[in-house]
Amino acid sequence: MKEYLQKYFTLRKHNAKVAYKKAKNRKMCYLFLAPYAILFTMFYVFPVLASIYFSFTYYNVLEAPRFIGLQNYISLILQDDIFLIGVKNTLLIAVITGPLGYIMSFLFAWLINELPRWVRSIAVMVFYAPSIAGNCFVIFSVFFRGDAYGYVNAFLINLGIIDKPILWLVNPQYMLPICMLVILWMSLGSGFLSFVAGLQGVDKSQFEAGYMDGIKNRWQELWFITLPNMKPMLMFGAVMAITQAFNVADVTMQLCGFPSTDYAARTIVAHLIDYGSMRFEMGYACAIATILFLMMILCNKAIQSFLRRVGT
Repeated sequence: MKEYLQKYFTLRKHNAKVAYKKAKNRKMCYLFLAPYAILFTMFYVFPVLASIYFSFTYYNVLEAPRFIGLQNYISLILQDDIFLIGVKNTLLIAVITGPLGYIMSFLFAWLINELPRWVRSIAVMVFYAPSIAGNCFVIFSVFFRGDAYGYVNAFLINLGIIDKPILWLVNPQYMLPICMLVILWMSLGSGFLSFVAGLQGVDKSQFEAGYMDGIKNRWQELWFITLPNMKPMLMFGAVMAITQAFNVADVTMQLCGFPSTDYAARTIVAHLIDYGSMRFEMGYACAIATILFLMMILCNKAIQSFLRRVGT
């Protein structure tokens, strides 16, 4: 074990020296990159580091931060039952809407790729519209109104399936499934657009070469030619799917209320907004943000590991 660690640190030290020499030889390149690097550090890296620091403090905005160690994390995991509900709901939303939206986006893009250009353009606009339409999802509050004038209740009553209106957005039994449906509808856009662009960039001559090498059907063509050529787009779509799935809050808050009945539609971000913007317990809110950040990194690593196996 000791010998292994020595070899590991020796290799790391050698790599660091090589990287330093390369950076020194290309210092003009890094000088051109400096403006972006400075802005990225100021507005992305520094806020993340500051959030991690404040997560170990008690900070209520009015008083100076007071270091309390892991107390915020202990309270979150062992004492805050509502946070655990938020974790469960967020993971459910991420596991169901994330992969499902990702796969549906790719399949729709793959299916319309062979259509005429004007049909493809209309289909792209239809699928991408929900992503740029802002808060248009509130229209679902009309569909799922809790009285007989709601479209869904009226439709089911007319068919004789139910005899009285259902409180879709108040009853904890229905709130989360309805939110998932809306989130899935909204998540198709950006991934779909990147997949369409990726499919258009695949070199057609590779398909001819593939058939000469033994490709027999469309599924083998998809796995051995199309997907390996689209790895950057697949990665972009996966990152967007993860981000959208874990950052859910607007849909649940506006459709089901804030807080929702029995916190049935609570998510991690909604819990973060509650403690950060309503109660001003910034240290506690930063601990929530740090846990969410770690969850997203772990999911991103898992998806990267899976995508490396595509086409092999």
